[in-house]
Parts: sequence; structure tokens; C-alpha cells
Amino acid sequence: MIDGQLISISLFSGAFGLDLGLEQAGFRTVSVVEYDADCTKTIALNRPQLKESAVPRDVQQATAERLFEEGGGALGIGRSLQPGEVDLVAGGPPCQPFSTAGKRQSVGDPRGSLFMDFVRLVQGIQPRFFIMENVKGLLSAPLRHRPHSQRGAGYPPLEPDEMPGAALKVVLSELDSLGYKVVYGLLEAADYGVPQNRQRVIFIGSRDGLLVNLPRPTHNQKPSQGRQQWLTLRDAIASLTDPEPEFVPYSENRLKYLRLLSAGQNWRYLPDELKKEAMGGAYNSGGGKVGFYRRLSWDKPSPTVTTSPHQKATDMCHPEELRPLSVQECARIQTFPDDWIFCGSTTSKYRQIGNAVPMLLAKAIGEHIQDLIAGRNLHERKEFEQLTLFPLFST
Repeated sequence: MIDGQLISISLFSGAFGLDLGLEQAGFRTVSVVEYDADCTKTIALNRPQLKESAVPRDVQQATAERLFEEGGGALGIGRSLQPGEVDLVAGGPPCQPFSTAGKRQSVGDPRGSLFMDFVRLVQGIQPRFFIMENVKGLLSAPLRHRPHSQRGAGYPPLEPDEMPGAALKVVLSELDSLGYKVVYGLLEAADYGVPQNRQRVIFIGSRDGLLVNLPRPTHNQKPSQGRQQWLTLRDAIASLTDPEPEFVPYSENRLKYLRLLSAGQNWRYLPDELKKEAMGGAYNSGGGKVGFYRRLSWDKPSPTVTTSPHQKATDMCHPEELRPLSVQECARIQTFPDDWIFCGSTTSKYRQIGNAVPMLLAKAIGEHIQDLIAGRNLHERKEFEQLTLFPLFST
């Protein structure tokens, strides 16, 4: 903390969703590291005070010393920051290999990935806390994926690096090497006031040995134990004034089938004689295929906003209009403020929004860390463990 301000540094910043939530919780971001040119343009446009660091750059080339210089400059204190002065480092190292969306592939060893640059920079910066975000798939990902056709009778048992959770063990080992007390768990964004079902693994590390916990949920699928009811798609976008919505239009072939569906329906509600025709090769594939020809329901939380809400397998068709959700509607669901401007093509804007941490989830985490800094909420760990629907773990 410097001059009464809680200071944070952002890694893998994306479109600034995580950092916006942390800002709302009282943190001031003083430096960002992001590779994508459109994301850095978005940050620089909306936060001109960060324009010095909001330029495309490779995290592998970033150093704590450079981030300290940028932080001191952003604060106007006439010097570089020093190790230990930063309150928080936050970011989500690229995690596509861990994702359970689409075909699962071998993830490779996290020690050879950009995750290690997150670890390296935390080690150099020595913040009081760190936040690392990742996808649910990390909890069960192996280091090396063996095809299912090569398992079972007649094949050798799985090697340790082929076992579910092998990648997580490496991640926890590397985080533990920092000397931080680390807690992690699977959080549901809808439980924190986000009008969207989106599960993410959150790691919180404490430098000073504080027994940290995770933020208490404020919402539930049904109101109970003082929690409010989940917000819905209607809550998110019904009030939005968007006379010229920006979206990628459907082809006429897609519209042919979507015209036959109502809010809350998908391909399974098509006439039987059209299902195979509409689905093509996907008709005989496995999985629930719930995202095909999906028209969203007004009265449920949105499904997870993806980077391509117009794609066939991840359809997010408006409940009433024959179009995918617009850029602004997706931003609303991700709880970005309406005045946040995204740079780039429509496809790039969708990608920036879909990759972001929902701002309200980030705010809940940031407020929780602020309470930990102030010495509040330390007694709630046992109560939280009894209430939460998701596992809470610590190292």
C-alpha cells in the first residue's frame, strides 16, 4: 500500500475484466502485461493512465524491475516500486490446453508453459497476495493424455503423468515453491451476482502466511441461507438500449432451423425429420451437444459466454431475435460496464469478452482480499466450507 492506495499489477490482462473488478474493490492497477494488440488498445483507450504499459508485449520478456518502474511512474512517486510494496498480482495464464470444451488434448507440463512466467514474476515482485484464474479442466487434467482406445484390457495401466489431476499437482508444487500460503477452489460466477453460469478455478496466495480462504457466495440457484437468487439473462440484457446491435450474422442455412425454435430450446426440439439434416456429422457424435441451435432462455442465467457465440456448437441465439447475442449483450453478461469500449473487429471483441473474468466475480474476490488485508473475515473459513457447493482446498 502506497499513500493509502492498494496497488496491483496485472499479468495476462486480456480486456481488463479481472482488473476492473479489482478496481471496484479498491485496488489500483499500475502496470499491465498483455500480448494481444486489440486487448492493449482496449486497455489504453479506457485507461489512458496505463498507456505506457498497455502495449503488446511478451510476458516472457517482462521483468519485475520493469514493472516496478512502470508502477512508480503510474503512481507519480518519483521512483520505482520495490519488492514487497505491491499488494496484489493478478492474472490468468493461458489455459486452453486444460479446457474441457472441444476435444481434450495432452496438456503438456505446466513447467514449460507461460504459467511459469506468472510464478517467476510473483517471485520477483513479492506481492502481499496473488490471484490466479484458470478453467475447471485444470482440476482433472493429466500431463499427458492417453487416447481412450489405448486404455483398459490389454493395455498397461495409466502412468502417473496420465492420471487425472497430474497437471494440478505440478501447478500446486510450483506455487508452493514461492513460499506463499495458497488456497484454491472452483467458483461459480452466478453465485457472486453474475447473470451467467461460468465455473472457474481461483487460486489465492498469501505471502505472509495468513490462512486465507475464498469469498463467500452471495447468490444461489434458489434463495437460501441469506443468499439472493441467481440473476437471469433477462436481468442482464432486457434493459439494454442497443438500437444497432453489433454481431456476426447467421447464414441462411442456420436461420432455416433457428426459425423453428423458441426461447430455451435447442436442436432437440426440431422436428424429428430435420434433426439429422440440421446436425450433419455431429448428429452421431457423443456428448450432450446442448449448444447446437440453442436459443437462450430469458429466465435462467446465461450459459458461459464463449469467444464465438455465433459458432454452431456454442450457439447463443437471442431468445426472440434471429441473431446471436450482440457484442454489447455479451459484455453485459460478463458484467462489463456499458461505457467500456472494446477495440478491434467484431470477432476480436467477442474473443476479448469471452476470455475475460466477469467483473462482478473479480470484484467479490478483490473485496475479500481487501477484507483479509484489514483483518476481517478470518473467522469465516469453517462456515464457508460447510456452505459451499464446491471444494475448497489449500496447500
